[in-house]
Amino acid sequence: MSDDKKTDYDVTADELTQFVERAEHLIAEKKDITEQEKELYAEAKGRGYDTKILKKVIALRARDPNDVAEEEAVLEMYKKALKMS
Repeated sequence: MSDDKKTDYDVTADELTQFVERAEHLIAEKKDITEQEKELYAEAKGRGYDTKILKKVIALRARDPNDVAEEEAVLEMYKKALKMS
């Protein structure tokens, strides 16, 4: 292959460095956020909250309320059929 043949893209050191540095910055931010999240749950646990349930509540709040209601209705139906409630 000849050196003068144009490729679909050109790799430049500056552009590549920018992408790598941006990715590294995002990775560091994600690590910081993960650490803050751990600290938050540790504080909640220290105040007597059940962090497993807290995480479930947070996940439920992120979902569509209609989907949650439908899932809960089906769960209740199943529990009644199995004489669990």
